[in-house]
Amino acid sequence: MVEYTDLSSNLLPQETHGATYRSLQFKPTLCKFPHNTNLILLDVPSPVSALTITMPSNEQTRRDMVNKSVELFRTAFGAEPACIASAPGRVNLIGEHTDYNNGYVLPAAINRTIAVAASSRSDGILSVYSHNQDSLVHFALDQLEPLKEDAWANYIAGVAYFLRRAGLVLDGANLCIVGDIPQAAGLSSSAALEVANANALSALCGGRFSPLELIKICRQAENDFVGVSCGIMDQFVATLGKAHHAVFLDCHSLEYEYVALPKDTRLLVCDTGVKRELTNTEYNRRRQECFFAVKQLSSHFPMITSLRNVSLQQLEETKPTLDPVIWRRARHVIGENQRVLDSVAALKVGNLIEFGKLMYESHLSLKLDFEVSCPELDAVVDICAEGDGVYGARMTGAGFGGAAICLVDERNVDEVKARLEREYPHMTGRTPTVHVCSIEDGATILMA
Repeated sequence: MVEYTDLSSNLLPQETHGATYRSLQFKPTLCKFPHNTNLILLDVPSPVSALTITMPSNEQTRRDMVNKSVELFRTAFGAEPACIASAPGRVNLIGEHTDYNNGYVLPAAINRTIAVAASSRSDGILSVYSHNQDSLVHFALDQLEPLKEDAWANYIAGVAYFLRRAGLVLDGANLCIVGDIPQAAGLSSSAALEVANANALSALCGGRFSPLELIKICRQAENDFVGVSCGIMDQFVATLGKAHHAVFLDCHSLEYEYVALPKDTRLLVCDTGVKRELTNTEYNRRRQECFFAVKQLSSHFPMITSLRNVSLQQLEETKPTLDPVIWRRARHVIGENQRVLDSVAALKVGNLIEFGKLMYESHLSLKLDFEVSCPELDAVVDICAEGDGVYGARMTGAGFGGAAICLVDERNVDEVKARLEREYPHMTGRTPTVHVCSIEDGATILMA
């Protein structure tokens, strides 16, 4: 049973300039499953409109974004919002391109946020203002179709489209969006945008969706409306992330476990400055190559339904019959799944040396077998590898640019950050943006 506590007295009313909001906190039930695996199950009772948790008091970034969204909403729409939803960006510590192959991943939510202030309207119009895009877009809810211009708004329109198909009575809404997640940097700003808007619209209209239902709706919006064939990891961790913990997720069963991260380490995220678009790019091609590998392998082993079911021995046995590129793609996914399992085991016993080794192995596999790295990502990893106090580094996200991450002893953070800012421009001709990130909670909602 999930317990809810009214925390309205702790929400800093002086920072919302007169508007009073209340927050509800859920407490998950910890259940014991076979093989000594602790999994978190969430049961949301029907009177609750959506996933609602307290805004973390120690996360100033999210508080700033929430307050800013309220101020911008007043300017854009001349009224007070009825609710404010927020969702974080994420890094994937290890387990890349495994989610859409029904494999394992180990992401974590970070202190970079998208906040959405929202109110209802009854004229069938979805009016969306983005501060970051400096753009106001209007959609007719009964004629929702992807836009060619203002394509950023398709993530919100897609969420609205599939919420309505799932039964939400949505007659219109005003939405004001602001965030500090770098775009096209591999930190999943798109999933944060989807999750924040899904929670805001559901809360406005009295939706009774469970967190998992909203996660699936957000993924469907990105797959079928926006046109990116992503897996479920990004929406999952944006919703159910936990401070100071990574989320060990089985993307097939959707069972998950929180894995504590050492408090004397820090996560550096280096945005390479190389931007990429995922729609109609090499990302979708990699996914198709993986599915083709499954098709070829299943002709030899009929029980195989995804690369998750394939062993390295089976892959070696079929090597003469597979295209070399397809074989390398499969080898990455199979090896990466094992690296996730080994990483969880290493973190549970505090073996950061082993975990760091697995991070480097993951990057090398992504570079050579999956071919989604680039010289800039490789440069970040090479620079970090020479730094004192660095346990490991790797690219994070889909690749083709974006960001790389580095796990470093907290005593060496400033030194490694300065090294990146000094050496990266000489190696690449680009200026990096280096973030010192903390691991934070997932989605929040504040109701008026």
